[in-house]
Amino acid sequence: MSAWETVIGLEIHVQLATKTKIFSSASTAVGAEPNSHASLVDLAMPGTLPVLNREAVNMAVKFGLAVGAEINRRSAFERKNYFYPDLPKGYQTTQLAEPIVGTGNIELILDDGSRKTVRIHHAHLEEDAGKSLHEDFHGMTGIDLNRAGTPLIEVVTEPDMRSAEEAVAFARTLHSLVTAIGICDGEMSQGSLRFDVNVSVRRKGEEKLGTRTETKNLNSFRFMEMAIKKEVERQIDILEDGGSITQETRLFNGDTGVSRSMRSKEDANDYRYFPCPDLLPVMLSEEQIIELKNSLPELPAQRLGRFVEQYGLSDYDARILSSDLATSDYFEAVAERSDDAKLAANWIMGELTARLNAEERSIKECPMSASHLAELIARLKDNTISSKIAKQVFEACWNGEGSPDQVIEARGLKQVSDSGELQKMVDKIIAENTTQAEAYRAADEAKRKKMFGFFVGQAMKASQGKANPQQINELLMKALEG
Repeated sequence: MSAWETVIGLEIHVQLATKTKIFSSASTAVGAEPNSHASLVDLAMPGTLPVLNREAVNMAVKFGLAVGAEINRRSAFERKNYFYPDLPKGYQTTQLAEPIVGTGNIELILDDGSRKTVRIHHAHLEEDAGKSLHEDFHGMTGIDLNRAGTPLIEVVTEPDMRSAEEAVAFARTLHSLVTAIGICDGEMSQGSLRFDVNVSVRRKGEEKLGTRTETKNLNSFRFMEMAIKKEVERQIDILEDGGSITQETRLFNGDTGVSRSMRSKEDANDYRYFPCPDLLPVMLSEEQIIELKNSLPELPAQRLGRFVEQYGLSDYDARILSSDLATSDYFEAVAERSDDAKLAANWIMGELTARLNAEERSIKECPMSASHLAELIARLKDNTISSKIAKQVFEACWNGEGSPDQVIEARGLKQVSDSGELQKMVDKIIAENTTQAEAYRAADEAKRKKMFGFFVGQAMKASQGKANPQQINELLMKALEG
């Protein structure tokens, strides 16, 4: 592997968050009965004509502006001809020679903190196809055209990535960007972002690119990483055995980890592209572009810098918390209500994220509201509960037992901070463990540190974890030293 260099380029289909389709007034809402959101235009009925969705154009321009790309004042649609059952027209309306978005750049921050720029070749508008359903038809295929005509932008990168990790970092950055500017809901499980991965390998030091393969329709970051690593290994094994790579389209099953050939790779001329006679070129004015630029919200990179400056977070914490709009909003709500950004960051990146991952939930599905987590942090800060008890309260809130204050009251979890009560507890522990106390007093400083934990453990056991840790430590230390 060390003798080879991986070269990766991506083509990403971003489903635009319009309410209607790109060329018809049919709804883009998901979850409807098959073919209930398919208009006569989507069904390619004779005599129907497409009408371009203005909002889809605006969203494409917003993407281009967000990545610092050239916005082409003139773009045009073409017909990409191929036959497939879920493509009623026999062609896909897309852009090729004159895309709406030209060259741009996206900067990645990798896990080691280093930065890398990936060039955007272009992004173009197009319509999605329908969906073939195989499971419920016993040897036949059902066609659902609800997706047919759903607006997409296809983002095409240059082959600038050199590992699966860099490709995933790009995918995550793009996901963060398109959701932040509101042009895509980012629901990858529903196909809102789909990644086609172009992979080739070459000997280190060589300039000529190797023959590439394209793995289609990867809809999770984990599957993308698995597919790339598997394809790199496959290509290297073939080349080292004296074989050659066939340019082809491949499919990857993330559940089984199996990759297989789908078809030989077509070139653009195989599709017989030609200008769409039903649609005029899209002409953009400077005023439109300026207006759309001014409407852009805070971008993830800007949010990252603000989190560092405003909340005093580390670069790493700020990068994690600013990468997703829903997570960012949740963090800011907790930080402002609890008046402690660092504790808010620690709880969100620790306990909260661990539970969400374990239950395969997104932050949008989190059962712990921002107000409840802020209340929990406030009870920690005012010493109502200890860190250990806080985890019990978190668990109860997660399971729907009420707010932190309600849980603390109902379960009797309030921290014991009464000095007189704690002193009695300490005196009893010392009296019941005189041998250990004498051994502690006779030990050197290094051994005392280890032995002290025994007495703290006894105090927490006696108080059922409710003793104020700072107070109990001070009282134990005073009693043992005395």
